[in-house]
Amino acid sequence: MEDLSLHILDIAENSLRAHAENVVIRILEEPEKDLFTLEIEDDGTGMDEKTLGKVLDPFFTTKAEKRVGLGLSLLNQAARESGGEFKIESGAAAGTKIKATFKFSHPDRKPLGDVAATLETLLVANPGVNFTYEHKKEGKVYRLSSRENT
Repeated sequence: MEDLSLHILDIAENSLRAHAENVVIRILEEPEKDLFTLEIEDDGTGMDEKTLGKVLDPFFTTKAEKRVGLGLSLLNQAARESGGEFKIESGAAAGTKIKATFKFSHPDRKPLGDVAATLETLLVANPGVNFTYEHKKEGKVYRLSSRENT
């Protein structure tokens, strides 16, 4: 995938397949710490321990129509290639949280990409799901929620 917005779309689609009603996407830019963080958290069905142990294998997928599941393994690779880390937490009926960190100044860190188009796609195609997007940058917080009063 060319940029992080495509990873966001892929992971959010995983959340939707897991029947998530709430998906939170967080981006934290901290150039003073040389750190860029992407977090995606949902309240979907989550994964059992066996599935969680296999999700970074590119030849594992839970999608019956596909033979490979590259999304999470590619994000893991992108984070590690740019001096960062990748973590995933999940439990059956407990949702999933993904956190990818990148060295902010690393030349191999993927660009953020067109997050606005990604959010538009998710919001228009899934009106019953609450998407929350937070982007912290230069001491400011930019927030969008698809539900009022959240």
